[in-house]
Amino acid sequence: MTTEEFKINGYKIVDWLCNYFNEIEKYPVKSQLKPGEIFNRLPDTPPNSRDNFFDILKDFENQIMDGITHWQSPNFFAFFPANNSFPSILAEFLTAGLGLQCMMWVTSPAAAELEEKMMNWLRDSIGLPSSFSGVIQDTASTATLVSILTAREKFSDYEINQKGFSEKNKFRVYCSTEAHSSIEKAVKIAGIGASNLIKIDVDDKFALKPELLRDSIIKDISEGYRPLCIVAALGTTGSTAVDPIYEIGKICRQFNIWFHIDAAYAGSALILDEFNHFKNGIEFCDSFVFNPHKWLMTNFDCSAYFVQNKEALISTFEILPEYLKTPEVTHVNNYRDWGIQLGRRFRALKLWFVIRSYGLDGLKSKLREDIALTKYIQEKIENDEEFEILAPVDFNVICFRFKPKGIGNINELNQINEELLNLVNSTGKAFFTHTKLNGSYVIRFVIGQTNVKKENVEKAWKLIKSIASELKINKEYK
Repeated sequence: MTTEEFKINGYKIVDWLCNYFNEIEKYPVKSQLKPGEIFNRLPDTPPNSRDNFFDILKDFENQIMDGITHWQSPNFFAFFPANNSFPSILAEFLTAGLGLQCMMWVTSPAAAELEEKMMNWLRDSIGLPSSFSGVIQDTASTATLVSILTAREKFSDYEINQKGFSEKNKFRVYCSTEAHSSIEKAVKIAGIGASNLIKIDVDDKFALKPELLRDSIIKDISEGYRPLCIVAALGTTGSTAVDPIYEIGKICRQFNIWFHIDAAYAGSALILDEFNHFKNGIEFCDSFVFNPHKWLMTNFDCSAYFVQNKEALISTFEILPEYLKTPEVTHVNNYRDWGIQLGRRFRALKLWFVIRSYGLDGLKSKLREDIALTKYIQEKIENDEEFEILAPVDFNVICFRFKPKGIGNINELNQINEELLNLVNSTGKAFFTHTKLNGSYVIRFVIGQTNVKKENVEKAWKLIKSIASELKINKEYK
């Protein structure tokens, strides 16, 4: 492809994306295809000769698009969003075009120094102390693994990296029963073992009980274990519950335990003054992560990871073969030593574009709009006799279920709510996902998509109500 062809085809892609966003609501939000349909429609062997770009784009529309679940649809209320925005997309154009591999300062000084500055902007915006240093990881799952590995090395005097585990390294890691599955994956990868991840029960708001945490730590110490790390959730995945950060932080200080805060989704809300109360005790943590790629309109992937002790982080991951030695090594941040990957993308560029394009005030306004829409739907659910909310609504996630009159058995309620969810999603008009809280099947209404408006949440709620009514009649619930 020549530069002139690239220019022509590039304009086609931009035009296609503009039309896509203008017409995105015509697509089923969740792909309606069955497993294997995309795979089976594709040829078994690659072409021997080049295909025309027009044909490739046409096949993309005809063969691929109906297998897409449209995360950028304003009718997407599932999981947590993976938002983008036009400034972020344009920055990704530049990133792809430049094709940088930003493993260290010398490979592109602008990439390293822009990342350092963007991490400072985010740190200050969410209210972390200036003692924290930041680096962009790909996901919060990676950041949590990095945190646990750093704790492992710091508390073994960096011995495990050199010699492997010994009998004296009987570590324990703690989190709540509502914590993200990535923590269990991290302790497995770190060699600590899933059986040494202690899950602490939660209270009626689905937040970790600090008194049970303390008791578990004391018991483990008496049995010869070394409490290594506590992972607190500032917004659990299921219900966005917030663990008692201050109390956990005090426990970590008392027992000299690494304290990691997983704020992957809800951390973005800390740019708002009205959420300052969730920051109480945040200064106690050793590491903190949140994802701008979830709720700050910066497209996937972009996870902001902060540490109090960057020397411990670097000492855990630094390897300096001869071919990577450069004269600037002591004066700059070589981010290849701040995590697992050697190769790194130029993720800071899209953060810079987004923050400058919207400004902090614009980002705050967007989050407040989402929270206001959440309160609007929350009131509708609370005022409906056949629906109930099963978890506190602290941010923009509502965990609710359909509860027809006369149905009290949890198994029946779980069955009817699962059926309701599947029927709603099968329409293609909206997409929701679920979780279980205290054994109850609940539908999660997540209002955080970049372009979501009041009309979208109203239509989604009416759709749920309509299908619930039909379901009640068809099942003869009284």
